[in-house]
Amino acid sequence: MAGPCFSSLLLIHICLLLGLSLADDPFVNYEFVVSYITASPLGVPQQVIAINGKFPGPTMNVTSNNNVVVNVRNKLDEGLLIHWSGIQQRRSSWQDGVLGTNCPIPPKWNWTYQFQVKDQIGSFFYFPSLNFQRASGGFGSIVVNNRAIIPIPFDTPYGDITIVIGDWYTQNHTALRRTLNSGRDLGMPDGVLINGKGPYRYNDTLVPDGIDHETFTVQPGRTYRIRVSNVGISTSLNFRIQNHNLLLAETEGSYTVQQNYTSLDIHVGQTYSFLVTMDQNASSDYYVVASARFVNETTWRRVTGVAVLHYTNSKGQASGPLPDPPQDQFDKTYSMNQARSIRWNVTASGARPNPQGSFRYGSINVTEVYVLKNKPPVMIDGKRRTTLNGISFVNPATPIRLADQYKVKGVYKLDFPTRPLTGPPRMETSVINGTYRGFMEVILQNNDTKVQTYHMSGYAFFVVGMDYGEWTENSRGTYNKWDGVARATAQVYPGAWTAILISMDNVGVWNLRTDNLDSWYLGQETYVRIVNPESNNKTEFPMPDNALLCGALSRLQKYLYFAV
Repeated sequence: MAGPCFSSLLLIHICLLLGLSLADDPFVNYEFVVSYITASPLGVPQQVIAINGKFPGPTMNVTSNNNVVVNVRNKLDEGLLIHWSGIQQRRSSWQDGVLGTNCPIPPKWNWTYQFQVKDQIGSFFYFPSLNFQRASGGFGSIVVNNRAIIPIPFDTPYGDITIVIGDWYTQNHTALRRTLNSGRDLGMPDGVLINGKGPYRYNDTLVPDGIDHETFTVQPGRTYRIRVSNVGISTSLNFRIQNHNLLLAETEGSYTVQQNYTSLDIHVGQTYSFLVTMDQNASSDYYVVASARFVNETTWRRVTGVAVLHYTNSKGQASGPLPDPPQDQFDKTYSMNQARSIRWNVTASGARPNPQGSFRYGSINVTEVYVLKNKPPVMIDGKRRTTLNGISFVNPATPIRLADQYKVKGVYKLDFPTRPLTGPPRMETSVINGTYRGFMEVILQNNDTKVQTYHMSGYAFFVVGMDYGEWTENSRGTYNKWDGVARATAQVYPGAWTAILISMDNVGVWNLRTDNLDSWYLGQETYVRIVNPESNNKTEFPMPDNALLCGALSRLQKYLYFAV
């Protein structure tokens, strides 16, 4: 068994290797010790996943073009991968932290991620991507700041506040996945957490005594940048701050046209940042609310997260009823119109793509089209599964990118259908064959009964259209070809479609999935494989020296990393 000296030498070697490629950009180092702790966010003691003893994990605060080194020590009792949602991993899908590209970090092992936040600025989050673990925690915020030479399109805020919200169960992830494996739905969550804490006791009947809540202390008259990520399992949440406007400024690395909202729907896997001015008279504290959307609001009243916004000169505690959510329980058109109103700020200086330069997505010819349709769960070979185009994805024992590297045959098929299959659904490892430097149009058609959000690793895609009904060729006439927002995660309303455009310039194997954790776990995903036919290190970094090997390659694993 190799000792700590070997691990240190290995890390130095990796830093030197990538340092040659990434010039003199500075390194930022993190140590993540991932373990179980006991916490009671909803008043019931339960097992949660902590990072460095904290739930949620620490906020990663870095600057564009930094080289980020994260040494992950796995103290769980099962394999672990950390995924950096929205970080594009330019030229390095090896670092993406999903099963298509990485072998799990075994219990009592450590593994070091190294990636560059190349030409990215904005708000993102990380989470454990295996075994339904995100339902127990292990998540945290990522803030990528602008370099000094890149201006921001608003005055520098007085402060920066990161918030993670999400639905929550008092059962841990192992119990929840047993429920899914048995063919049952998870049912209604037990609550909504804000920064890992339960609701402020705004109602003595709905909220029991003794629950710890989050408090945000602010200076009167100041403007703060508030970054909010929905890291939950499957519930869309409406976010609002009592008596305060939310000036939307950015989403997942793209500056937006600045618009005021009294509340905004944040779907699973999405991140937004707002500019909020503390312009109230502070007669009392104010509620910060995250409540479930598109549900029976009477039944789901207890599934509401409530924190407190506290002015330093506040004269009393928050009291009275919560601010009202949108009154459209059975009509999702309001939410869709709100989503359509979010536009890209094409005049702001940004990292990439270049809005004011030659890159104009609306004038690029589409080279390939995929219509991806999901449906409610179905039975396949006696198992309850979810599908895309009739295929329920099966993760191979040997990750796809490793199979390519070592030319392992039979791991996957490059035959993912461009349209929904007409025959019976099936379980397969079927992958999309993307064209390097192509321009892909993907229509996400949701035939399920709840909102689905979709994420693609490695890219910011352009959200160019959404509507109810079935997408047709004529639907392209409704596309926004000028300022559709570029982001990593887009919602698709039930009985509706969302169209995205992707410039396929990032070589690698990239996960395309629903971010609804239950649907993802049951197979609603695939990968897009993008290969430069002129293979060279300019378009993809070499496989890292510390790559873990598994499946058909297990026998080649040369080193055992020291126990954590």
